[in-house]
Amino acid sequence: MPYFYISAYVTQVACVIKIISSDDNPDYKVPWLLFVLILPIVGFLLYLMFSSRKLKKRYIKRLSDIKSQTYEKDDTAELNELSKKNLAAANQARMISSIAETHLFKSGKITYFPLGEDMMKSMLSDLERAEKFIFMEYFIIEEGEFWNSVLSILKEKAAKGVEVRVVFDDIGCMTTLPSNYAKILRKQGIKATPFSRLRGNADGEFNNRNHRKITVIDGNVGYTGGINIADEYINKKVRFGHWKDNGIRIEGQAVWELTKLFLIDYGINVKGELGSCEEYFPKSETYDGGYVVPFGDGPAPLYKHTVGKSVIQNMIGGATKYAYMTTPYLIIDNDLSQDIENAAMRGVDVRIIVPHIPDKKLVSSISKSYYNRLIDAGVKIYEYEPGFIHAKTYVVDGEFTMIGTINLDYRSLVHHFENGVWIYGAEVIKDVEKDFLETVDKSVLVTERMKKANLFVRFIRSIFRVFSPLL
Repeated sequence: MPYFYISAYVTQVACVIKIISSDDNPDYKVPWLLFVLILPIVGFLLYLMFSSRKLKKRYIKRLSDIKSQTYEKDDTAELNELSKKNLAAANQARMISSIAETHLFKSGKITYFPLGEDMMKSMLSDLERAEKFIFMEYFIIEEGEFWNSVLSILKEKAAKGVEVRVVFDDIGCMTTLPSNYAKILRKQGIKATPFSRLRGNADGEFNNRNHRKITVIDGNVGYTGGINIADEYINKKVRFGHWKDNGIRIEGQAVWELTKLFLIDYGINVKGELGSCEEYFPKSETYDGGYVVPFGDGPAPLYKHTVGKSVIQNMIGGATKYAYMTTPYLIIDNDLSQDIENAAMRGVDVRIIVPHIPDKKLVSSISKSYYNRLIDAGVKIYEYEPGFIHAKTYVVDGEFTMIGTINLDYRSLVHHFENGVWIYGAEVIKDVEKDFLETVDKSVLVTERMKKANLFVRFIRSIFRVFSPLL
């Protein structure tokens, strides 16, 4: 027994040293330190099993091979041109391109969809016109009117020789699809794979989930945003009141980056199936007056920086008039909290819309624990009264917007594979701003009275907030 306790103590000390010396955000370190110190044996066992957020080695090896098969682009001309128009915008684009290994594009036509049902109509129409290939990647796919309408077209196109590939997250679809669904689709001519199949291993497989939402059609039309392929996203199934979500459709060479992200996610899960990828990146010269940087985000070592968080911080840090945000969850670290508060305190009109009817009561309660400090700094927080808002939208000064899959919570900002599209100077930004203001009109402003809670509720929220980075 003495040797056992000595071994346990040494392991505990080693875990504490490893946690403290890591490059992780301090907010992420604190809950693990508490686990290890309060529960000496159970704590470090949990840490060793579930703390990992690194991509598996077999994925890394395949990743470099796939990247080399995608597109190459020199951004010099676009960066020089944008620098003459707005140096701050060019610097933002340069930063995103650097940390996400992506590129700056002149924007083709961009269409904004304020609701999932609007995007569904457009997507089905584009799928019907597909001639060469269709790529679809979603965190959640659920059988119902939306997916069945899509699947009918996919089967028809596959039968006519169109290449159809589908990726869905294995945990995201755990309760919505049969466990053998990829095999079912393959029998119908659709090349399908779950992302990071759940195998029940005692490791960090619950982290690093694929939260991306991407559709690419023939390499020149792409869709992304917060909308999964399930009926609540088009308000055909009512779960938490009216479901408010959004998405965008982009045309032109900017679609190349969405194509690359899909090929990477498909290729790291299906060994040796991808051949030459050149055909997936067709030339296009469309230009609609703006600039876009589509990008991906994810765990180390695939991404050395937290891309989504950096994009949001840069947008908020450069705001001079207003910064509008929508998010289903509001669980942020101290750095991001301070950036939002600093913007409000220097006179920027900062508004955040969150759900009034939550999908997860615990997460909603933790979100509310951030209300006090943000509101005290001058941030206006609104709750979308008709129901649940799932949109992840950021718009600043009528010049910049970012739309994608990135929530204001740890799991999205740190753990998951995500994607977004940063946009500058395009006409579509007016549509995003208009929709935000119309959504504010349907929302209730959180007041001093509403943000107050009794002592017991504040205590419980404080406890859960400590462990929120692990949720």
